[in-house]
Amino acid sequence: MAVQWFPGHMHLTQKAIEERIKNIDVVIELLDARLPGSSANPMLAKLTAHKPTLKALSKQDLADPERTALWLAHYNSLPETRAVALDAGMAAPAKALIAACQVLAPTRGGMAKPMRVLICGIPNVGKSTLINTMVGRRVAKAADEAGVTRMEQRITLASDFYLYDTPGMLWPRIIVAKSGYNLAASGAVGRNAFDEEEVALELLDYIKAPYAGLLAARYKIDDVAKLSDEQLLTEIGRKNGALLAGARVNLQKAAEVVLSDFRAGRLGRITLETPDEFAQWLAAGKKLDAERQLRKEALASEGLIRVKKPSVKTPAAKSTAKTAGKPPAKGAAKTSAKAPGKTSGKASAPSPARKPLTFKVKR
Repeated sequence: MAVQWFPGHMHLTQKAIEERIKNIDVVIELLDARLPGSSANPMLAKLTAHKPTLKALSKQDLADPERTALWLAHYNSLPETRAVALDAGMAAPAKALIAACQVLAPTRGGMAKPMRVLICGIPNVGKSTLINTMVGRRVAKAADEAGVTRMEQRITLASDFYLYDTPGMLWPRIIVAKSGYNLAASGAVGRNAFDEEEVALELLDYIKAPYAGLLAARYKIDDVAKLSDEQLLTEIGRKNGALLAGARVNLQKAAEVVLSDFRAGRLGRITLETPDEFAQWLAAGKKLDAERQLRKEALASEGLIRVKKPSVKTPAAKSTAKTAGKPPAKGAAKTSAKAPGKTSGKASAPSPARKPLTFKVKR
């Protein structure tokens, strides 16, 4: 099963970022330190390719510190990119982010040229929690589920530092299968978009080798590495009382236990990928995607399927498309019946542009 999730509000977020990025100096992409490759949005990378980027690895206190160091080195080696690791226990995350942004955009700062920063990331990556910690009060709605933030807001971190918060966003098609499972395991994907038992089995399949000791300690199971994924999930269910009539194990409940323990850090500090592993997964995903596209084109050339071509609209065509299908304005029929030169003399006032919510740091 391929894990995919791109609800309508994410498409609106994409459009909002396309407009906002024109006036942004630095982009902060918040990544999950447990899956730094899988939580990096390739669509966002295209939208912000010409801007200096700060990769902030959140939830580092839940991740394997040795693997976090590998990811920081990887991202810091990229051009116009810096990387820092953050966690919920940091006393002054605002200072760390402001300092890193100033290194990336040294000419910005002061009231004449305030720093304008866009912060974005996948759903449930801890963005709202981080912003509330930086501001010192609750200005962003936070919850342990995906898709809570739904509109952009502006936060003033300093007199010359503006932070624009955007809703969490995935991308329309996840071509790396392992990334889909990791995103679902972390809680970045809506619950209705994946099968929890399948995701739990994929999670156990990966972590039972490098983190067998953590699983054994948490669930009191010996020889974890020798068990199949199904046997391991069954044992975890039995140890946690997830039983049905006849002492049968409820695998759905067992899967919920595993995913909940991983997300809350009760299993220990675990990272689901290294830079080298993710590079291999990405290369394989791109190869499979290219093969799929070739098969699709072959079927289209034989007339077996129809492929919708992207339409290119001129500004005039866009204007026509917007007005097409709308009912005539109130009084339009009466106006057309009047003699030439006579008008009602009334003009509708333009509606004010919608501004993002603005918050200031409490002094």
